[in-house]
Amino acid sequence: MSEKKKPLLGFVGKHPSGTGIGNAGKTHCPSCMGLFKAPRLLPCLHTVCTTCLEQLEPFSVVDIRGGDSDTSSEGSIFQELKPRGLQPQTGILCPVCDAQVDLPTGGVKALTIDHLAMNDVMLENLRGEGQGLVCDLCSDREVEKRCQTCKANLCHFCCQAHRRQKKTTYHTMVDIKDLKGYSQIGKAILCPAHPAEELRLFCELCDQPVCRDCVVGEHREHPCDFTSNVIHKHGDSVRELLKGTQPHVEALEEALAQIKETNSALQQRVEAVAADIRTFSENYVKAIEEHRDKLLKQLEDIRVQKENSLQLQKAQLEQLLADMRTGVEFTEHLLTSGSDVEILITKGVVVERLTKLNQVEYSAHPRVNDKICFSPQEKAGRCRGYEVYGAINTKEVDPAKCVLQGEDLHRAREKQTASFTLLCRDAAGESMGRGGDNIQVAVVPKDKKDSPVRTVVQDNKDGTYCVSYTPKEPGVYTVLVCVKEQHVRAGT
Repeated sequence: MSEKKKPLLGFVGKHPSGTGIGNAGKTHCPSCMGLFKAPRLLPCLHTVCTTCLEQLEPFSVVDIRGGDSDTSSEGSIFQELKPRGLQPQTGILCPVCDAQVDLPTGGVKALTIDHLAMNDVMLENLRGEGQGLVCDLCSDREVEKRCQTCKANLCHFCCQAHRRQKKTTYHTMVDIKDLKGYSQIGKAILCPAHPAEELRLFCELCDQPVCRDCVVGEHREHPCDFTSNVIHKHGDSVRELLKGTQPHVEALEEALAQIKETNSALQQRVEAVAADIRTFSENYVKAIEEHRDKLLKQLEDIRVQKENSLQLQKAQLEQLLADMRTGVEFTEHLLTSGSDVEILITKGVVVERLTKLNQVEYSAHPRVNDKICFSPQEKAGRCRGYEVYGAINTKEVDPAKCVLQGEDLHRAREKQTASFTLLCRDAAGESMGRGGDNIQVAVVPKDKKDSPVRTVVQDNKDGTYCVSYTPKEPGVYTVLVCVKEQHVRAGT
């Protein structure tokens, strides 16, 4: 096992003049709004200070699934039942997106450290935008030098002591002010089990970075290799996952644009129908004016109902889009700015989050339409003793109210055309009185499900549809009729 030689990642490169990567989104905690202090990466890919997380109100979570708990905003702790005992856990809510975070055994401090955020805070402090860096050794005095060999920031006193020690006499020291133009100043990431050792290796079996002492201890017979040798494989897998996530962001943006367009069309249609209603009502006296007011009230109710449905879908898609963007932006930043170890440390939580986001189902089309029309010739009953005309038509077929009728539903003869009737009704159980609905019919032999019988659907334009089919051979057939992709029951 040999480590491939590659440039040190302590200094990736300098930005062009006038640019920098530090910004409030990468260096400031969304909870306390201050610079990150011991930032922790949550499963939803939001970063929060350790102290801020510890101040959140915890709640008890009972995981009855027996497996890994779902920490995404879309997950449910009651998704899958397994014959295992209850596992009490403690959880918190992400202060950014309210996603449920099931805390590991060690609590908040056992969550993944966001080394990228720590690097960005250090860069901001170097540029003079923060409160200044303190010495890594004494944690008291302001930093003057940086040891390139140890990747440690040192004050004047500790720098002199560093040079006096035999082991560190020839280490390369640079002025801290000379580092302000660099894009990354990475600290050595030390092993939590062996604090004196740096994480330079990766255990493929345990899927985690390890140090030299780990390899001869707990991971003795595990397949391990240097991080520089495995980063390409693991980085490519994350990139492929990111490539599959990015199209969802575009699809969600397009869906939100369609909702906006539909909402605009709905508003215009409401105004147009209201104008038609007012024009028609001007020829009547008090009875017609009363009828007009009733129609406008009904129209407003329809608008509110449809608009509420659109707004609800809009809010859901916006939240999902925000989650997707967070995942994409964090992953892109990780892959472009993170060191080998940083990518490998964060890989697990990133892969898990992106996988869950890619599995979320959503509708890319508005749930409601702008189908509202006014029928001035339709009788509307009597108002104050006068027969009035004009009605708003927003009828939509309700598959649960539709029925199938006809003897040929239950029996038919070989090679003879059989037929039955579909009656389409709205939610009130009234006939649609019109055609044009999306009807899907399948007649499938029970023992030959891959050989459906050809069917013909005739629209009678009055809310009924005649379905005919010709069975080619005797046997048991299954008749499936769907309206708006929902099955219709047979009549009694």
